[in-house]
Amino acid sequence: MSSEPAAPELSVVIPCKNEADNLEHLFERLRLTLDPLGIPYEIICVNDGSEDDTLEKLIAFHRQDPRIKVVNLSRGFGKEIALTAGLDYAAGRAVVPIDADLQDPPELIPEMLQQWRQGYQVVYAVRRSRRGESWLKRLTANGFYWVIDQLSQVRIPRNTGDFRLLDRQVVDAIRQLRERTRFMKGIFAWVGYRQVAIFYDRAPRFRGKSQWNYWRLWNLAIEGITSFSSWPLRVWSYLGLGISVLALLYGLFLIIRTLLFGSDVPGYASLAVMTLFLGGIQLISLGVIGEYLGRVFEEVKGRPLYLVQGAFGFETSGHSPSPGSYPVCSSGSLPTQKPG
Repeated sequence: MSSEPAAPELSVVIPCKNEADNLEHLFERLRLTLDPLGIPYEIICVNDGSEDDTLEKLIAFHRQDPRIKVVNLSRGFGKEIALTAGLDYAAGRAVVPIDADLQDPPELIPEMLQQWRQGYQVVYAVRRSRRGESWLKRLTANGFYWVIDQLSQVRIPRNTGDFRLLDRQVVDAIRQLRERTRFMKGIFAWVGYRQVAIFYDRAPRFRGKSQWNYWRLWNLAIEGITSFSSWPLRVWSYLGLGISVLALLYGLFLIIRTLLFGSDVPGYASLAVMTLFLGGIQLISLGVIGEYLGRVFEEVKGRPLYLVQGAFGFETSGHSPSPGSYPVCSSGSLPTQKPG
């Protein structure tokens, strides 16, 4: 690999959490893919609180090749935040987020660049197949995309992840969106611009175990729905109206039947059922309201999206910087001190 370019044409952003076993093969495939292109590039790896030796290996790879740059977050902030940090630090005219597990093939990047040079500002990769995933995970993924399509005013392409190419103008637009509940697939779709899809077959994870269990995927789905739709709040107005109309009709029915036929009013069984039903509805509606209030609470605190403990490769001089010399991204503004 060659020395660090002054102005990269391409930035590859990789969130990393406990990915030590995958790094060597990942960088090898990136080198074999990007070096023949003959363009200056950088690889930005964001360490998101790894508990193995991911950080040590990333620093070692950086010392071997200065084009590999490392952003070390102060703790694990989650993949969406780690990806945001990588976009904040990326300097390329085109930026490609990619996972470190090699399920998304780096060999697709040249095709993305070709579409970008034809004028597309977002080139997103769509999974034709999802090898290595259980039928339950595929079913829940399809169900999530169907629900978000019905609820959101923003169309989020199905079977897509974070793997895509983003033009510099798109990255600068995304950097202005500093909400703390970050559903990146929705943010990528919300900013718009000229987009095109390319298709690929997703491979199984190269090594290691996925950090995304069903509980984390469920929470991500809730964040996606509440971030891009107010329908869960609005539906309770319609449901309350419907129940009120049904209760009124049922009350009229009881009055008419009693007056005309002298029938006794039903006892406590139906009353108990209706009370339990309405109580359950109220608890669910309070839970939905609580989800939205929780997001408002996170926003008004005004905390930074992430804290950077240290960064490697963004210095202008030959020595490694101290952690304090690097900016902390907050909600109010983007870093005034641009890395490297």
